[in-house]
Formats: sequence, structure tokens, C-alpha cells
Amino acid sequence: MPRRADPQRIARKKDEIAVAAGRLFATNGFERTSVAQVAAAAGTSTASVFYYFSDKAALFRAVFERDLPTAEALVGRYADAEAPVPAILDMLSQLAEDAADPAASGMLVELLRRVDHDPELLAVVMRTAEVIREGLATLIARGIADGDIDAELEPAGTATWLQAVVDATYLNASPGHSPLPELRRTALGYLAPRWKEETKTP
Repeated sequence: MPRRADPQRIARKKDEIAVAAGRLFATNGFERTSVAQVAAAAGTSTASVFYYFSDKAALFRAVFERDLPTAEALVGRYADAEAPVPAILDMLSQLAEDAADPAASGMLVELLRRVDHDPELLAVVMRTAEVIREGLATLIARGIADGDIDAELEPAGTATWLQAVVDATYLNASPGHSPLPELRRTALGYLAPRWKEETKTP
């Protein structure tokens, strides 16, 4: 009787390969990274990589497919937060926590280069962004209803703007310098200047 495939083992192996691929794509770029290099970094064979991924484009997409469950977990963690403003700031901080890593900015650059040529990649990225946007918009709407966020703001549009600020931290952060304090100040000043004044330390 043939041995049944273990879904958990397969998922772990795919994840290991995707992590190794992400490091190489971020450092060397998509075009200059070979599947053989990814296989070597993941401690497996080229044939094994192609067993799990149909081609290099699918391997590149897999790096970003890992972001969706992470985004869903992040939104779920703060969905019932009692104070929307701190919850939003914490979400933004976690989304930007790797911005000071040069590899992260390199990966974002490669994404921008690839996304126009790969509709499946675009769909993956858009779905993840949608999850984050909806989670932020829900918290923003609650903050407005509570009187803690500027009532002139529109939740969905504001969430989209905050996502753009997070993206900017990856493109503009200095290596080794965390942009999180600036990100939090920018977001707080935009969302709730009155809340910011009221919570200043005397």
C-alpha cells in the first residue's frame, strides 16, 4: 500500500522552501535567484522544489501567500480590543516591525517589479491588503463612534492611507533604525490629535 502524504509535513516543507526563497529574492532579486540556489538554501534538491512549486513565479508568490494567515491572525487579535486607537497603533507597529531590515525593503522592491506581470501574485497581495484594510477600518469606525478618532475621517479611506504609510516605512527606513516611533506619531496625529494631547505624559 502506498504511503499517504502527510499534509502537515508537506506544509512545513513548503514553508521552509518559501522562507529560504524569500531571503534570496530579497537579497539577489527575482531574476538573479535560481531555483537551484533556493534548493541549496533550503537544504533540499531542485527536483523537490519543483515538486512543491510549479515554477519560480509560484515560488515567489508563496513568499507572499504566507502573509495572508498572518494578516488574518493579526486582525483577529485586535478585533475586540476595548480601545481602538492603541489597537490600531499596535497593528501598524507589527505590520512595520521588519521595516529596518534591508532584506524587507528589497523584497518590497521585487514585489513592485513583479506584480504587474503576475495576476495571481496581484490577487494574493490584494487579498492580504484587503484583510488588513477591513480590520483597520472596523477599528477606525469604532474609534469614531467612541469619539476617540476624528469624525471627519472615512474609515476605509483612512485605513488605506495608513497602509500606504506602513509601505513607506519599508521603502524609506534607514538600515538598523526602527521607524516605529515616527510611524506611531504620524498615525496618531492623523487619527486622533485630541486623544494625543489628552494622553501626553505631564
